[in-house]
Amino acid sequence: MESVLELAKLGFVGVSIFYVAYMLIYSTFLFASACVGMVELYGLRMKDELKNQLNHDYYMPVTIIVPAYNEEVTVVDTVLSLLQLDYKLYEIVVVNDGSKDDTAKVLIEHFDMKKIERPVRRQINTKPIREVYECYTQKVPVTLVCKENGGKADALNVGINTSRYPYFICMDADSALQRDSLQKIMMPLMENDNIVAVGGMVHISNGMKLENGIVTDYHLPKSLLVCMQILEYGRSFLASRILMDKFNGNLIISGAFGLFRKDMVIAVGGYDAKTMGEDMELVVKLHVFCRSHNVDYQIRYAPDAVCWSQAPESLNDLRKQRRRWHIGLMQTIRKYKQIFLRPTYGAIGMISYLYFLLYEYLSPLIEIFGVITILIGLWLDLLNVPFMILFFLIYAMFGGIVSLTTFFARMYALGVKLRRMDMVKAVLLCLVENAGLRMVLAWVRLKAMFTGKKKQHDWGQIKRHKMGTH
Repeated sequence: MESVLELAKLGFVGVSIFYVAYMLIYSTFLFASACVGMVELYGLRMKDELKNQLNHDYYMPVTIIVPAYNEEVTVVDTVLSLLQLDYKLYEIVVVNDGSKDDTAKVLIEHFDMKKIERPVRRQINTKPIREVYECYTQKVPVTLVCKENGGKADALNVGINTSRYPYFICMDADSALQRDSLQKIMMPLMENDNIVAVGGMVHISNGMKLENGIVTDYHLPKSLLVCMQILEYGRSFLASRILMDKFNGNLIISGAFGLFRKDMVIAVGGYDAKTMGEDMELVVKLHVFCRSHNVDYQIRYAPDAVCWSQAPESLNDLRKQRRRWHIGLMQTIRKYKQIFLRPTYGAIGMISYLYFLLYEYLSPLIEIFGVITILIGLWLDLLNVPFMILFFLIYAMFGGIVSLTTFFARMYALGVKLRRMDMVKAVLLCLVENAGLRMVLAWVRLKAMFTGKKKQHDWGQIKRHKMGTH
């Protein structure tokens, strides 16, 4: 019995060392990422204030593709916001993916769209197109394509086939862009001719009021759940993505706002309609294709190109969203496992893939197993309780500081003046988000790992609100 207890103690010590190292590496990475992100955003803010940016009258043509499924509440506002962009050469293509509500009807009526007979070249295989409507009375052409339901990826592929221009932007039907967002996400193309994709910064729109493409009011929403998501987004979009951009290592561009070179996307077969994480899958596929064919390329991130997107306001909607995200991540990680630690693929195989594998895909499994290990340690009296409490308090405070730092940096970059109560709310919620919501979502993601084959192609609809009404 004593030998078994000794083995248990040795095993517990080994597991403890692993978890301490795991959490320290993650915290260090986040801290370094946050520092790089803050410096980057500060520099961009200074350029804006000093007007030290390239001003030009040359515009590269781009198509904005908006896939929509049951989006009658938000789709008109989204298109109206796109018509207010400070850009001269673009078109808007809304793809109605067999919606069961009045998504198509509200667009047709609001913009007085006319049905046309327009041939669409099928460069990417998709579900059949039923009808095409167009409107030329607005600032730029607006096209509505109605098709059979096939999922978001299939809707995006239809948008690519329909598009007239060599670059396209994908965005969600519940999102809105600031007036200068299109100009800023296109800016890297003016600087380098080898860019195949650019990701934009996504902010949560709950609590924000946007008028004529300009933020006129901002405050943290009443929903504490949404507030915690705002803090979480800071770590994701400000921290890791800006750091990975420095070595061309970003493996994901958010489906809410991303720019792509059309010919390259067609060359790799477009979006994969068989995956739930079509945005990440496409980016990794572009990395693999370019490196396998020795193509000189860059996939960039533009933190000053801002998109505002709605966040789930109920725990059930959030659960559905994160389940879908994690299944998409899981599918991509498994599909492209050949790049793992392969020098041929450079930093994406040696750093980025490893990070997403350990700290995104496997993290819920590791974190939940860690909780179980702590409970076993308490039961067997193998745990140094004072040290454990101190360690987790330090970790939680460190994580809270990173969350607050990235949150305030993002608000500064936006030029938003926060109310005093918003600052207090952010400080109080940072620890709850880092320790409480994180564990809830870890459990959701863990379940997704074992039930991922169910409803793989479900859009996972969440409740929508009109912009600025929540």
